Amino acid sequence: MEPGTREPLVRKMSSSYRTFPESSVKRLDKEYLRSLHNKRLYLAVFAAVLGNFNFGFALVYPSPVIPALEAQRSPALRLDQHTASWFGSVFTLGAAAGGLSAMLLNDRLGRKLSIMFSALPSAVGYALMAGAQGIGMLLLGRVLTGYAGGVTSASIPVYISEISHPGVRGMLGACPQIMAVLGSLILYVLGKYFGVQRPGSCRGLVLDWRWLAVAGEVPVLTMIVLLCFMPNSPRFLLSQGKDDEALRSLCWLRGKDTDYAREYEQIKDSVRKQSQRISCAEIKDPFIYKPILIAVGMRFLQQLSGVTCVLVYLQSIFKKTAVILEPEYDAALVGLVRLFSVAIAAVSMDKAGRKILLFVSAGVMLVSNLTMGLYIHFVPPSQNGTIANETLVSSANLPAEPTNYITLIPLLATMFFIMGYAMGWGPITWLLMSEILPLKARGVASGLCVVVSWLTAFTLTQFFLRVVDAFGLEVPFLFFAVICAGNILFTGCCVPETKGRSLEQIEAFFRTGRRSFMR
Repeated sequence: MEPGTREPLVRKMSSSYRTFPESSVKRLDKEYLRSLHNKRLYLAVFAAVLGNFNFGFALVYPSPVIPALEAQRSPALRLDQHTASWFGSVFTLGAAAGGLSAMLLNDRLGRKLSIMFSALPSAVGYALMAGAQGIGMLLLGRVLTGYAGGVTSASIPVYISEISHPGVRGMLGACPQIMAVLGSLILYVLGKYFGVQRPGSCRGLVLDWRWLAVAGEVPVLTMIVLLCFMPNSPRFLLSQGKDDEALRSLCWLRGKDTDYAREYEQIKDSVRKQSQRISCAEIKDPFIYKPILIAVGMRFLQQLSGVTCVLVYLQSIFKKTAVILEPEYDAALVGLVRLFSVAIAAVSMDKAGRKILLFVSAGVMLVSNLTMGLYIHFVPPSQNGTIANETLVSSANLPAEPTNYITLIPLLATMFFIMGYAMGWGPITWLLMSEILPLKARGVASGLCVVVSWLTAFTLTQFFLRVVDAFGLEVPFLFFAVICAGNILFTGCCVPETKGRSLEQIEAFFRTGRRSFMR
């Protein structure tokens, strides 16, 4: 078949939404994927996910800094329990605001420019914290870095999905989570060896805690410089009527000696069927509201599974259950487990598929949370080190009881919970969000997902301590176990398998409801 006859055939098929199992088309797709050159694509993805690296760095910034600020001699910078709590949690409010603004930025500026825009509040936020003369500057810096994180959380997954092809989209879709975890690990390393001296320690000369904020500027500046040379999303450019620029963008990403013109026609045909802006009447269309509800539901259930609470209060949970783990190593150990697990997901998504990993992930989290809750409930306080009617915060400062082997249970349960989350419901929810959302609503809906995610996280972390104080530590873990069971049902009933499918095929599935597109 000559190249001139391929394009009308593909155009005709996509416009009438016929089934795709024709052997000739499948053969052409496989040959095209094998011919692609991915080096430039990988470079563009790396430039974008530096924003996620910065997000992970900024998210855990308070962990090594709060002890130093609590020991500050200057009253203007000294943190008490109340201000320290806000210093740690106000980031999520900034992230929610960033996700809200990304609903407009993604469709007005485009995916790439939205990511670049996030560098401005991030750089200003780090500068405020590095030169802070009072708590107000510290909190404002946290809000700005959180705002930048919210923008990148909504923009980067969409950008990656739109510039990637089905052969590597799953692997590249896991890169934002990998870089976020790596950013957290780098922060812990810098905090331990170069940034902060904990009160009472005798490690000799260390640099001031302000240098951690200065170090945060490095990935921000690197990201914005690299993105200046990267192309915008071909789908976004086509939606703006910039056909020639979109063709050059796809040519740069795929290679000049490939049949990128065929993929360009498929993308163009898909974009042509969609108006520039979504109307209120169109929201009633199942093609629009079904993928939005699935994406928002996944973000909501992901946070309700308890991952943010576990990460934020990890050290206190370990001390309350008498797990002996040195404070300076526990977060880094969890970060290593997360990094290892997200790497497993990255290499497995395009082979095993999204749904099977979501099932395994939710199952592991269910067993882990159930084990943790039952352990705390049934093991006597004298064995697990808990103190009746004490809050999680107050018990974190109590001396630990002598441990025995049974105290390995909460440690292992927590590690398996983090592992289960990181190999499925962590990275895949972001990837599916960018895959299933229709193009005309992708910018707005991705921002909505981020808002829902971070508001849920903020609410959950605020109520976690109150629930523990009133009902005991086992109650939230048993609640998380119930949510994880719901995650399994939600995956089986609502989530489509998108492995190896183009974004156009996924849109055709939601538009027509024909599962033949997803086979």
